[in-house]
Amino acid sequence: MTGAGEGGWARLALYYTLPPGSPLERLGTAWLGRDLATGLENPPTKLGGLPRAAEEITRGPRRYGLHATLKNPFRLAPGTSLAALAQSVAAFAAARATLPPVRLRVSALGPFLALVPEGPAPELDAFAAEVVRTFEPFRAPLTEADRARRQAAGLSVRQQELLERWGYPFVMEEFRFHITLSGRLAPEDMPATRAALEAHLSPALAEAVPINALSLCGEDGEGRFHMLTRFPLTG
Repeated sequence: MTGAGEGGWARLALYYTLPPGSPLERLGTAWLGRDLATGLENPPTKLGGLPRAAEEITRGPRRYGLHATLKNPFRLAPGTSLAALAQSVAAFAAARATLPPVRLRVSALGPFLALVPEGPAPELDAFAAEVVRTFEPFRAPLTEADRARRQAAGLSVRQQELLERWGYPFVMEEFRFHITLSGRLAPEDMPATRAALEAHLSPALAEAVPINALSLCGEDGEGRFHMLTRFPLTG
């Protein structure tokens, strides 16, 4: 964890966040036990059938809040500012139209559970790539510690190239839209946790979610993220 940057934020990020007060936003936020928009924390929803305590399962994603990453957390580049970034995000959002709604489902992504699109979402993938490219000038270069941490996870040759170019290995063709619901799970805990989350979220997953905003978020000194502004797509 680095020290605080401009405005007290150690890092900044661009996220997709669900419409405030929507059924999926309410249920997902209650499950994680932390509201990205307000910073308020409550005990996560205790679901029947969980193999471990909800507090343990949600400990990792609780720091970040309910979101899908579009541009991974980054430190501001020298010569840029939070005000300039916010102005750029506002202009970007004002020039882009709302994307087609996306149906989501609970799925395993490696050792954790997340909400992912039911099928291909090419418009969403293209939007994410555009976000990465557009706001790259605001990202400070990787530190050696950043690079070593990412490489320790084991990257393909292409992922290594993306890490060096964009500061994150899972962008462009390696990107997969997802809203994280759990930390790392043991294989034997995955089925029961997934079933409990599917039952909890199923009423809200019946409807597709609108991709209608871009959220600028900041990381505080304790490693928790907060929504700074949610910019509607109004182009």
